[in-house]
Amino acid sequence: MSKTILIVDDDPTLVRVLGQTLEKEGYQTVLAYDGAEALKKVQEANPDLIILDIQMPKIHGYAFLFELRKIEGAQNIPIFVLTSNEDMGDIFTAEGVKEYLIKPCAPQTVLAKIRQYLQN
Repeated sequence: MSKTILIVDDDPTLVRVLGQTLEKEGYQTVLAYDGAEALKKVQEANPDLIILDIQMPKIHGYAFLFELRKIEGAQNIPIFVLTSNEDMGDIFTAEGVKEYLIKPCAPQTVLAKIRQYLQN
């Protein structure tokens, strides 16, 4: 059974390109364009991993991390932050983020990190 990855970013081009890259590798993708939509998708799809932007409309990425902890069974989902904020690594680590990648980031780099966590 393939692993499901939730991609959360307000940049539709990034979401599309990253989603296509992951799907070519056999992953299922679930897409969300803001934090509020992403919280719903977590409950619906129960993803195996989340790729999260921080600066988003409606619910900011930090608020998403806080709200995610309240969802039963979601506390152990690995989270990769993909952001343009270069100086936030320590904060993300403290929040339990597994990987912190700086935009722009090649989809193949993200894919390599995902493989490390999901062993697909």
